[in-house]
Amino acid sequence: MLRTLYSAAFTLAQPALLARLFWRARRQPEYRQHIGERWGHYAAWPTPVERPPLLWLHAVSVGETRAAAPVIDALLAAHPQHTLLLTHMTPTGRAAGAELLTRHPGRIVQAYLPYDLPGPCKRFFAHFRPQRGLIMETELWPNLCAAAAAQRVPLALVNARLSARSAAGYARVRGLIAPALASLSVIAAQAEADAERLRRLGAPRVVVCGNLKFDVTPDAAARARGARWKQRFVDAHGNARPVLLAASTRDGEESLLLDALAPWLKQPATEPSPLLLLVPRHPQRFDDVAALVRARGFTLARRSALPPETTQKPSAHRAEKSEAIATLAPDVQVWLGDSMGEMAAYYAAADLAVMGGSLLPFGGQNLIEAAACGCPTLVGPHTFNFAQAAADAIDAGAARRVRGLDEAQGDAPGGADATANANAPSPPDSLAGSVSATLATLAPALLADPAALARMRECAHTFSHAHQGATARTLAAVFATDSAPANGRGV
Repeated sequence: MLRTLYSAAFTLAQPALLARLFWRARRQPEYRQHIGERWGHYAAWPTPVERPPLLWLHAVSVGETRAAAPVIDALLAAHPQHTLLLTHMTPTGRAAGAELLTRHPGRIVQAYLPYDLPGPCKRFFAHFRPQRGLIMETELWPNLCAAAAAQRVPLALVNARLSARSAAGYARVRGLIAPALASLSVIAAQAEADAERLRRLGAPRVVVCGNLKFDVTPDAAARARGARWKQRFVDAHGNARPVLLAASTRDGEESLLLDALAPWLKQPATEPSPLLLLVPRHPQRFDDVAALVRARGFTLARRSALPPETTQKPSAHRAEKSEAIATLAPDVQVWLGDSMGEMAAYYAAADLAVMGGSLLPFGGQNLIEAAACGCPTLVGPHTFNFAQAAADAIDAGAARRVRGLDEAQGDAPGGADATANANAPSPPDSLAGSVSATLATLAPALLADPAALARMRECAHTFSHAHQGATARTLAAVFATDSAPANGRGV
């Protein structure tokens, strides 16, 4: 009954959903592409007799897609006769997935997952006929789960995470969510806290497998590019500038950071002047953030304006000349990272990172990639989306917490960090101000302490390596739950 009401409400919302797509397309024209797929209408596909057997993995956006890379590699290696269907919900996710096509030519097809309505979901399964499905992280769609069960397609939720805030929301519609959870063949949770919240909502088959993001190897070419950028960040005398990276910032955090760091960034140039490397989370905000930086009176340069790197260096003399020409102007105070897919390069170019999404109550962004790149990290008080990873990184010495007024606030997953944010949509101004003041002191102090940064870098590498192995555990759990053939063919 609840699913019927949910479907009716979703149906009535279709005009608004279509309008929202075109609204978002004002800044991201890619939202106008493949619109039919969002309602389950896809391009021609080989008949069941002609097509290869198909495995399906859903990764809603960029972070989930990149986290899925080790799983995709392992699936295709273990099933050489299969093709992988990779679905998304955002254009940036689809663009990130397209990068994987070059690693597995001819073996991956991409599409948008349809909206969670009975008709589009039924058309999706009728069109692609996957043998098995894996959904990344928190994508719980009642009609999709029901359609998979009706088609006898084993469906697993992998790398699953559920914050206290999200669990409280799902609990209010338990009658809708519990059947969806019960229909899943298995849930591979990131941590025991996530697993326990899922069990309380009615999930009967949950195992803890760790976080897949630890198994993602940062791109070596991107890290080398970042190292070359760092060589450009020097003052007029050739001295290396201290570089603070604000990684994957969200709306409102740039203002907080610029105001907090203004005295430090604008200090007299009697020593190597600091540089803020500012990378917004969403590309549609790049121009707005650039305007904000200029309005605050900072000197700005943009990654997109950087000349293309020289690929051929006929002589050592010419190579040195190329590097000198490319040096960032010493008076630049903020370098805007207005590019996609280069976070590993930004981490490699930085001495210290502040994790976006954690200064204001967005739940925090993934700090695992920073650790894998050996970049020391500061996180704010709001890390409920990555509570376990943040707590483990702090315990390992790879990260430090920038606290607000409440110094007793817990770092532990499911503790005060998660609970305090479960019901509060925004922080008190005094809390945000206290975080800002703490950051203004802590970040410059760490950047002035090379020994402390070196210890954090070493701890970051150790932390990253210690938590690897989730891919093998996850796939073992997924395939252990279903020994019966799916769609008439075993996988």
